[in-house]
Amino acid sequence: MHNLDLILTLTGGLAAALALGYVTHRIGLSPIVGYLLAGVAIGPHTPGFVADRELAEQLAEIGVILLMFGVGLQFHLKELLAVRRVALPGAVVQSLVATALGAVIARAFGWSWTAGIVFGLAISVASTVVLMRVLADNRDLHTPTGHIAVGWLVIEDLFTVLVLVLLPALFGTRQAGIGGVSLALGLAALKMAVLVGFTFLAGGRLIPWLLDRVAATRSRELFTLTVLVLALGIAVGAAKLFGVSMALGAFLAGMVVGRSDFSLRAASEALPMRDAFAVLFFVSVGMLINPRLVLEAPGVVAATLGIIMLGKPLAALGIVLLIGYPLKVALAVAVALAQIGEFSFIVATLGKELGILTEAATNTIVAAAIVSITLNPLFYRLVDHIEVLASRRQRLWGWLNVRAQKQLPLQSAPETDRIHLDPHHRAVVVGYGPVGRTVTRLLRENDIEPTIIELNLETVRRLRDQGVPAVYGDASHRETLKSAGVDRAGSLILSAAGINASKEILRLARELNPDIRILARSAYVHELSALRQAGTDSVFSDEGEIALALTETILRGLGATPEQIDRERERVHADLLGRPVVAAEKEKT
Repeated sequence: MHNLDLILTLTGGLAAALALGYVTHRIGLSPIVGYLLAGVAIGPHTPGFVADRELAEQLAEIGVILLMFGVGLQFHLKELLAVRRVALPGAVVQSLVATALGAVIARAFGWSWTAGIVFGLAISVASTVVLMRVLADNRDLHTPTGHIAVGWLVIEDLFTVLVLVLLPALFGTRQAGIGGVSLALGLAALKMAVLVGFTFLAGGRLIPWLLDRVAATRSRELFTLTVLVLALGIAVGAAKLFGVSMALGAFLAGMVVGRSDFSLRAASEALPMRDAFAVLFFVSVGMLINPRLVLEAPGVVAATLGIIMLGKPLAALGIVLLIGYPLKVALAVAVALAQIGEFSFIVATLGKELGILTEAATNTIVAAAIVSITLNPLFYRLVDHIEVLASRRQRLWGWLNVRAQKQLPLQSAPETDRIHLDPHHRAVVVGYGPVGRTVTRLLRENDIEPTIIELNLETVRRLRDQGVPAVYGDASHRETLKSAGVDRAGSLILSAAGINASKEILRLARELNPDIRILARSAYVHELSALRQAGTDSVFSDEGEIALALTETILRGLGATPEQIDRERERVHADLLGRPVVAAEKEKT
């Protein structure tokens, strides 16, 4: 029966999440809202099918580990340092403001100060998933707004990781007094320092070595399995050997892998499983909510929403304006952060396990998250309208932009880099065999900057040493193509014959850049039609080109005239490709 309960919980949870996630996505809301509502639908507080909450929470724990591994994988110190002047003070001040307001509100409703502080910490951190989705949907991810918001969230995430470590140390022990608290803090800090040092010193050598050996097998399954074992193994080891949270261990494992040459491939191949288990995490959180308790205490939910959607964004708005950014950037950053999500649930769940937060508090956090996640994309679309309204009031506009700098870092590309932003000066080459090398040389000789996508790690390292941009990863994954710059390139060249998943590469490339010119190579003539239908502009077949070369060589040996050679070449071309050369050339032009 236990196995049946597991299958029913897994199937029911994912099916409900699929249905409600699809509905919420279709009406323009975040699918996370659907996942949370799916948890409510299969939870014990609503009629109908009831999933096993304990099993759902156990499955969701895997989602938390993989989620934190993904955060660590995408954590880039250079990007953070670029916006540290605004992200660091902004994240710290906003977190403190939200925590203080949350504690005051909780105390006003009769909770203890301890519960109020943990409650405030839970609602102080925004959702990485929601923020990235909102920025990407509005094409602001690679703008000053996107850089600041992502850097801000990195600081908040690190702060949350620290909270997850310290909460059990502070409230999971029975020690009393300042000495006991100091001892708990000291031990937690020492364990954390030892874990970080061990992970980066030992893991920094061992993990890349292991991934290098596995990557050399060219087995996608083994590589995916290795990444999952590293994420889960280090997370469990962190909890068992160092007494810290599994979330921190997974975060550190992600950081180590992210510093290696395998970060992009790990993100594109191994982490899709993270998304499935992360969905179960949201479903399990939705199962915690009791609609009756929410309806009985609408005041605390409304007050919590006031902090999330007014207090937090106003604090962020003031900080960004004071540092000297224009109103539009400040508004966009403030609104993007006006929501809570996965990390809030993690803190709330831990607070409940430690006996600090009540069921009513966790219900309040989940209800506030659903509302804020629902409204956040809608509010973000109003940023431009608010800026226009403010610009019509000259005194207000001048006061809000008084500290704005005339030229902001990240707002425009350096003069020397502008040529590379022109799609006509960029090309992406998939594969670096003999054909790929020749194509790359020709592109560079004609002032076109090529970026190579290659699954041979040694080749990628050699290209980078030579100053040629190269990406290690599978071109059939969206993240790999985006990292190579397909969305900003003028041409995509599939130089290797028989590339697996060529149709998927073409589909993704067209989604990222509908105007890109695609040239593909195939091994066999019968593949040409399918590649043309998939969206290539020009296709070249090894069989066809060899047949043409042999025909020309034989005719020359027989003393044929140039006109006879041209006529026979056209006939062979038509026989092999199904159309004459003249027609093909006209189609290209």
